[in-house]
Amino acid sequence: MQRVLEPEVMDSWEEAVAYDAMDFTEVNAAFAEGAIALAPTAAKVLDAGTGTARIPLLLCQQRPQWQVTGIDLAENMLKIGTEHIKNAGLQQQIVLELVDAKQLPYPNAHFDLVISNSLIHHLPDPLPFLQEINRVLKPKGAILIRDLIRPANQEILHNLVESIGTEYDPHQKQLFADSLHAAFTLDEVNQLFSIAGLQDVKIYQSSDRHWTAQRSFEF
Repeated sequence: MQRVLEPEVMDSWEEAVAYDAMDFTEVNAAFAEGAIALAPTAAKVLDAGTGTARIPLLLCQQRPQWQVTGIDLAENMLKIGTEHIKNAGLQQQIVLELVDAKQLPYPNAHFDLVISNSLIHHLPDPLPFLQEINRVLKPKGAILIRDLIRPANQEILHNLVESIGTEYDPHQKQLFADSLHAAFTLDEVNQLFSIAGLQDVKIYQSSDRHWTAQRSFEF
């Protein structure tokens, strides 16, 4: 099945509110736990495609010494995320910035850990983003990236969409289908990481619809 692009940025207020209302509590908690396990003593963390900052909140509630920079190109998502951070009293730990992940304004070897959940499939070409990760990470910095896998055919895609449950309305199911269409295969992901020069990264299928790329922090 060929890749079909979807919009890189979801930035209407309605989309941001609808996205924030979706219940990703369980998967976000698992992602945050995985990040902490890969870099338990990290100090500086970058969350690329942070959305409404749900994952930085989980990280900083468990790691009060961490400083997390969350970036996104969706201004309305960041507005909602800013309110979440204020409500949690975590303004001293989490900074949200309107930044293009393909052109990061941070110094070389700046972060201990870079995380990204469900950003890659939004990018027409993820290679510049992966190259920027390689630049801003410390030489032995940790990586945790998760995204969707593009199904091999339309039948598998349809079954995946139907499996997400009756609590999702037709519009939400269509958004999920569009995201699956825009995702990469595992082979494509491996090739992108190799070209970007990201070494010692374990890339694997982590669910019936996700791939994960991870690397532990080495001191």
